Amino acid sequence: MGDKEKIEEALAPREYGESLELGVDFSTTEEIKVPEKLIDQVIGQEHAVEVIRTAANQKRHVLLIGEPGTGKSMLGQAMAELLPTENLEDILVFPNSEDENMPRIKTVPACQGRRIVEKYREKAKGQESIKSYILLFVMFTVMLALFIDFSATTLLMGLFVVILTIMALSNMRLRNTVLVPKLLVDNCGRTKAPFIDATGAHAGALLGDVRHDPFQSGGLGTPAHERVEPGMIHRAHKGVLFIDEIATLSLKMQQSLLTAMQEKRFPITGQSEMSSGAMVRTEPVPCDFVLVAAGNLDTVDKMHPALRSRIRGYGYEVYMRTTMPDTLENRKKLVQFVAQEVIRDGKIPHFTREAVEEIVREAQKRAGRKGHLTLRLRDLGGIVRAAGDIAIKKGRKYVEREDVIEAIRMAKPLEKQLADWYIERKKEYQVIKAEGKGIGRVNGLAVIGEQSGIVLPIEAVVAPAASKEEGKIIVTGKLGEIAKEAVQNVSAIIKRYKGEDISKYDIHVQFLQTYEGVEGDSASISVATAVISALEEIPIRQDVAMTGSLSVLGEVLPIGGATPKIEAAIEAGIKTVIIPKANEKDVFLSRDKAEKIQIFPVETIDQVLEIALVDNEKKEELLRRIREALPLSL
Repeated sequence: MGDKEKIEEALAPREYGESLELGVDFSTTEEIKVPEKLIDQVIGQEHAVEVIRTAANQKRHVLLIGEPGTGKSMLGQAMAELLPTENLEDILVFPNSEDENMPRIKTVPACQGRRIVEKYREKAKGQESIKSYILLFVMFTVMLALFIDFSATTLLMGLFVVILTIMALSNMRLRNTVLVPKLLVDNCGRTKAPFIDATGAHAGALLGDVRHDPFQSGGLGTPAHERVEPGMIHRAHKGVLFIDEIATLSLKMQQSLLTAMQEKRFPITGQSEMSSGAMVRTEPVPCDFVLVAAGNLDTVDKMHPALRSRIRGYGYEVYMRTTMPDTLENRKKLVQFVAQEVIRDGKIPHFTREAVEEIVREAQKRAGRKGHLTLRLRDLGGIVRAAGDIAIKKGRKYVEREDVIEAIRMAKPLEKQLADWYIERKKEYQVIKAEGKGIGRVNGLAVIGEQSGIVLPIEAVVAPAASKEEGKIIVTGKLGEIAKEAVQNVSAIIKRYKGEDISKYDIHVQFLQTYEGVEGDSASISVATAVISALEEIPIRQDVAMTGSLSVLGEVLPIGGATPKIEAAIEAGIKTVIIPKANEKDVFLSRDKAEKIQIFPVETIDQVLEIALVDNEKKEELLRRIREALPLSL
């Protein structure tokens, strides 16, 4: 095969939007069996699942680090299902006759706590009955006295005796009430170990508190033990305490949490120094929990070093994966995921096979990696629920493919809505051109957020150098450091092919109306094309958009966000897109979108120019010089 045939093969457009094999035969997700245990419902996090199983068996702490929506809280709940329930305990707080500000703590097997409290209440009721009899006797005596000698003096004395008796009995009632203990933690009837989500909890909610008592004198105050409130660390006793974004806890709270983990007991006291509860401090309250802490990579730096050391020394650290390989087995897991979401929601219909295919295709697109599926399943779950709502609105029995496509369009993230508005506005004012030709003007592609693409117009102008010493490359458009360095790299290619001193030129490059700034080097081939077009005065096709990083040897290197960038080009009305050859398998388009665009995967800068520049004699000469000057290979 000659060089010309190799070039034609390399530049042949690729077709996308093919049907998908899911690894399982089914008509609707009603036929898919969903596991009963949460641990078996976790998708794509095999390493984390293995760690959770081991940690549950050995009662080890776990730190889960990863992006939101990857299943961290689900793993915490799954661990609670794996912990034994036969050792669950109730925790009671009793009054302390020796020091009322130090209530006593007692633990008993689950369900015995209620019986103990009921026993004390029955005893208190018996004492209340005695007081009622005393009051009736006093009233009967007063009435008898009035019957024998009805006078004003006898009436006043009788009223005084009744009131005095009521006050005395009231004080007796308060003393008797103190005898009734309070059930702090009740685990009766639990079928699985406690799972307590303490994310964002303040000190009182996490560590326990003692309520303020405004009536501390005159016999009207509430006994100290009745004002004790358990913290989440105590309610998680013999279970799982889950804390997401654990680094948001203050260092003082993290230290207290560390103490609770070490001692497996932690006393309850009033958290406010201005409250009467601060005078009360219970005996140490059991809090033998397994901590499942979660967060992102920043969490590791902000955690208390001793707390992280405790987890690392007596447990496991796990990084949550954001993608999994795109295999039939993993596609089958996504089918199970859709069925799980339908059952968990309980309000939406099941999905047809075609609808599930669209969900899997969306998972491919959102992975942003060749041959992978996303594991940001919370976002995918949002699409599943939105598609179900649309199907219900249409009165359908099952969710169809069209419902999923509409849900993807309707449930756009804010960045995608902003990108759409950006493209619409730029087209309205003709900042983005999708037809015709122009010298030094090219349609680049960029990404906002993670999944939203925009068209990025770039213009280049070559002028005589303002300085006699050397020319400059002047770039405007709020570029980041990496983007600036990428523009400088373009000059190396120009110097080699040009074969002359370009220091006599000033090269101006403008990223049009990039108020939000530009970062990264994915616009390198766009800048190179614009500058070469301006130097050689060869027009660029405006129905072409491009993205790709460029090495100093003229190789087109892979970039991120290939699919959202191509979708942005489609929405802008552009007909042809140039992407790096290495990103070819990263493109996932539905059939209707794939029909609107031609995609050219390229490996070298000459292939980019072959497609983007308008055909003429100067173009052929330029390509010949570039191929001779640069060590390009096909």
